[in-house]
Amino acid sequence: MARQKIVDIVKTGKILISDGAWGTYLQKKGLVPGECPELWCMERPDDVFDIAKSYVDAGSDMIGTNSFGGSCYKLGHYGLSDRSAQINEAAAGISRTAAGEGIWVIASVGPTGIMLVLEEVTEEEMYNAFMAQAMALERGGADAVCIETMSDIEEACIAIRAAKENTSLGVICTFTFDLTAHSGYRTMMGASPGAALDAAVKAGADIVGTNCGNGFARMIDIVTIMRETNNDIPILVHANAGLPQAVDGRDVYPETPEDMARLAPALARAGANIIGGCCGTTPAHIRAMKKALAR
Repeated sequence: MARQKIVDIVKTGKILISDGAWGTYLQKKGLVPGECPELWCMERPDDVFDIAKSYVDAGSDMIGTNSFGGSCYKLGHYGLSDRSAQINEAAAGISRTAAGEGIWVIASVGPTGIMLVLEEVTEEEMYNAFMAQAMALERGGADAVCIETMSDIEEACIAIRAAKENTSLGVICTFTFDLTAHSGYRTMMGASPGAALDAAVKAGADIVGTNCGNGFARMIDIVTIMRETNNDIPILVHANAGLPQAVDGRDVYPETPEDMARLAPALARAGANIIGGCCGTTPAHIRAMKKALAR
């Protein structure tokens, strides 16, 4: 049975719960620096399935995939560029199996790491890379792509168009912002929340938002700014469990499930329609947020 579109559910006023961290979860399972996370879809699929299923069990309405660095450019760092389609299809397939019929799969698509402004790649080459990734994710069973952690508006818009023009997937696009001393919130490439949202909508995104880099307190500010630009487009937020703190040589995220649950209703009131987690968040965080928003 075909699932309803995410945007159609959001339009009813329902707040949806997404999943939490994948990268930090993989690290807890043994991923070591220098190892390709996406290759686990081929070599350790049971561990990847366990992550996806844990978020389903925690109450997520949608889950991601282990495909953030699945472009041919990112995989090329590991000599795996020619396996991009295979790895992405497997990533979506694992999450689809974990999700069953009632949960959406929003497949992760991260930046290529290649700079258009430095002419390291042409727009056509980047478009083709995103197109191949999105098509593979659709074959694997994804319902939507979540083009995430973007800082370059041009790259984000190329990814949106590549998915929109070559698949029937829903398209989500989220940007990562830092709080600057004099210019407010900006991506690494200098884009404001309002400008990023406006460009993504014009490129064809069905849902926009922000992920990573900030905890819920700052995400409330970012969503408020986005809502000043557009009061209609659905907004998704994947927040970190606070700002990372270096402890014994590793990043520790300080916000507990209770901390994030306390702020989740305020984030919804600010205008977020879909709420989940990024770095440092766990199934416990998702479970606590779902309970808080249900109240």
